[in-house]
Amino acid sequence: MSVLDLVREDLREFAGYASARRANVTGNIWLNANESPWKNDADNGLNLNRYPEPQPQQLVKRLAALYGVDSAGLMITRGSDEGIDLLTRAFCKAGQDGVLIAPPTFGMYAVCARVQNAMVFEVPLIDGETQWQFDLPAVLEKIRQEPIKLVFVCTPANPTGQSISLDEIRALAKASTDKAIIVVDEAYAEFNETPSATSLLGEFENIVVLRTLSKAYAMAAARVGIVMAQENIIRVLRNICAPYPVPTPCVVQALAGLDEGNIELAKQRAAISVSERSRVYKKLQDMKSVKKVYASQGNYLLARFNDAEKSFQSCLSAGVVIRDMRANPVLTDALRISIGTPDENDALLKALENL
Repeated sequence: MSVLDLVREDLREFAGYASARRANVTGNIWLNANESPWKNDADNGLNLNRYPEPQPQQLVKRLAALYGVDSAGLMITRGSDEGIDLLTRAFCKAGQDGVLIAPPTFGMYAVCARVQNAMVFEVPLIDGETQWQFDLPAVLEKIRQEPIKLVFVCTPANPTGQSISLDEIRALAKASTDKAIIVVDEAYAEFNETPSATSLLGEFENIVVLRTLSKAYAMAAARVGIVMAQENIIRVLRNICAPYPVPTPCVVQALAGLDEGNIELAKQRAAISVSERSRVYKKLQDMKSVKKVYASQGNYLLARFNDAEKSFQSCLSAGVVIRDMRANPVLTDALRISIGTPDENDALLKALENL
């Protein structure tokens, strides 16, 4: 059985929209896409009157080198959100197939599933003494019992912060062979001590890895997400993607942001974030207003407060905006705190200490 047998039957031979830029033609005078032949006066050398490459090859190659994968197995999307959406549409038949999530987790997995009318199966995380834990045995049992096509594994997990080992991901992939795709969301991988699941892409057909330039590479507004998998899966996703998903200005900024100097700077800043995460974690542990703070491998901390509302408002009064998690039924006393610069973290701690 091929992993393509997991794709919706009606999409297996679907070629998608044949845009003007997908045609393998060259020339000096472009009259094939109904574009304006004139540049906008605010063009600034970007050739905005022309449609961009569907998958800008220079950026694809730069990202493939960065992550150590074959460029044929990499696709750029409008943030990781689009990657999640494309995978859900490609593999889940509406009303028949489902996705598995481990709440509390990133909300877009369930959102994309519900838009596709795919079922959502939940195996809650275990609230451990110092950190949350992925319930691998329960997940494996759920995969065995239910019509699950996608298993979303967020590592480090948002908002809970724990990471999942490669051995656990390997066990998931083995148990899901010929049944489900394991989608490993590594949006916060640069802050994580656990190795990336990209090392498993050659070993398993049914593993997909998501990455982003929004976090460690400080380009959230550029909306550059990355999907990595074996080439046959990438081909399916490209065929159902929008014709021109990556705007030219975003490509230009991403290439500049991934030059050698900026890659080194991103590593240095990630190291500062990890150090600051440890400092803020220890400070929060000592505060009387904090009931519990969880260990994290991301650039954030999840904490439970004796009075979450008062803590949240104290931060707002100091001009510090943190994430209110209380709408989640298992996080009714919790706030999520992103790790900022040392000065920003000092302002946060001062606002909480003032309680």
